[in-house]
Order: sequence, then structure tokens, then C-alpha cells
Amino acid sequence: MVVLVDTVSANQVRPRHPEKVNRPDALSPPKPDWIRVRAPNTRGYADTRKIVKENGLVTVCEEAGCPNIGECWDKKHATFMIMGDTCTRACAFCNVKTGMPGALDASEPEHVAEATFKLGLTHVVVTSVDRDDLADGGAEHFAQTIRAIRARCPTTTIEILTPDFLRKEGALEVVVAAKPDVFNHNLETVPARYLTVRPGARYFHSIRLLQRVKEIDPTIFTKSGIMVGLGEERHEVLQVMDDLRSADVDFLTIGQYLQPTRKHHAVMRYVTPDEFAGYEKVAYTKGFLMVSASPLTRSSHHAGEDFAKLQAARAALHR
Repeated sequence: MVVLVDTVSANQVRPRHPEKVNRPDALSPPKPDWIRVRAPNTRGYADTRKIVKENGLVTVCEEAGCPNIGECWDKKHATFMIMGDTCTRACAFCNVKTGMPGALDASEPEHVAEATFKLGLTHVVVTSVDRDDLADGGAEHFAQTIRAIRARCPTTTIEILTPDFLRKEGALEVVVAAKPDVFNHNLETVPARYLTVRPGARYFHSIRLLQRVKEIDPTIFTKSGIMVGLGEERHEVLQVMDDLRSADVDFLTIGQYLQPTRKHHAVMRYVTPDEFAGYEKVAYTKGFLMVSASPLTRSSHHAGEDFAKLQAARAALHR
């Protein structure tokens, strides 16, 4: 393979991950038969893409290279990524662009609300890039987006997947005050892997963030997820479950890590479907109201259906 580098043009293409360019290639083992997805070529996919582009929106489905995009967009289920397409963090697993983001778009909350309406979403998921450059980490922008969706689509339930708001005092309280139905913040991996996989974050800060949500508003469902196949051990995954339950987290997702490029962290192992089933069974015994664990599980995959199950599980506890 030959790579051409433009050293003449005034508009040179900036690398998507400049911090990873000089890293040696990390080779992953071949994908097993159980990781298969349908190509995104349906009419529903095209319609969803058109609505997203017409409203000038970014989706994590595209930016993170989600393997479920064909299935979800065919059903007009898109996960909106607010505050731009450029993240201030440089996690070893993530395909979202890294760099210094631009200014916030004040009209974005309304555009997200309008797209939610046009797609006919009964449950919408909104996530974001990390915005360490902002004084509140983007908390007020999250709150404005929640309020805009409530105004335009009053019956739609809202799930947010937030960054950790590390060193952003008061930010979490702003988001929780806007009363999303589900507050999701992913741990991503076990604590022993943070320095290599998620170096800009702090494991116990993330645990405390989720715990604090429930302290402020116990009615909000909390959710978190991890990837496996990054070199973690089974006992470490079980410890993460215990840590999340100590923070009263309701919903746990576990999915297989898939390497976006050879410059990202390698897949150390493909976890079998039987192992995922085992994790799910153990997680339920630990008290989670809802668990989704499979090779292709992602935070927002089947989010609407899972939210209905989450509501039913809580109602069953209070009968």
C-alpha cells in the first residue's frame, strides 16, 4: 500500500487522530464468525441519513464507526452527538476525531429536537464529545438540548450519554436538573486498563459521578457500560459490576471492543457469546434491573426497547 502525503496544498487534510499517527501498527486477530453485521443500504437507512444531514447534525453512529448503524438507522434510530465532532480526549479505543473543538452551535439543541420529531422517535439518545475546553464541560448545552426535545416532543423519553465532567464543579447538577429519563456514563473498561485505554479519565471519579446522579434525583435511571477484549480478566469485570451496584446503577451494558484502525488499541481477545451470556447472568444476580451483554452490544443499541424493560423491572420491584 502506498500513502501519499500532500505537502503542497494550502488546505492539507489534518489527521483524524494526530496523537496516534506515529504509533506502530497494533494488529488484532481475525474477527470470528459471530461478529457479523448487515451492510447499511436500506431505504430506512437512507431516510435517516437525509434527516440527520438536513439538520446539520453529528451522530456517534457514524463518528465512532458503530457496527449496528445499518440495523438502527433502518429503524430510524439515530444517536445524536452534540457539541461538534472533535473530542479533547484521545482515548486509545475511540474513533471520534481528536483535536481542539470549535465554538458551540447555539441552534443545535433546536436542530436535535426537530430531527427527533421528524424521525418519530419515542426514545432518543443524546451523547457528546468530551469538551474539556469549556468551563462547564458542556453541561448547559446538554440541559438546553433536553429542554428543547421536551418542548418539541413532549412524549419522547430522553437518554443521555455524558462525558465525565472531570474537574467541572457544578456541571453534573446542571444536567440532572434538566431531568433526563436515563443518565448514562460509560466506564469503558476495568480500572487496571485506564492508563492505556482511557488515560484522560479517572475510574473512581466516574463511579462517583453515577452515584451522585442517584443522590440528586433517585427517579432518574442510571446506566453504564464497558467493553471487553482489551486485556481485562474475568474477576476484574465482576469487580466493576460490584462497583456499579455500590453506586446504585440500574443498567449495565457489556460489548466486544472492535479496533477502529491499526493505530488504536489492539483487540486482545474476542469474547465468546457464551461468556457474554455468563456475564449477563451474573450481573442480574448482583441486582441490576437491566443487563445487555453480547458481542455487538453498544450503549444505545435497542435503547428504546431496553428502556421499556427498565421501567417494567422497576415497577415490578414496587408491587
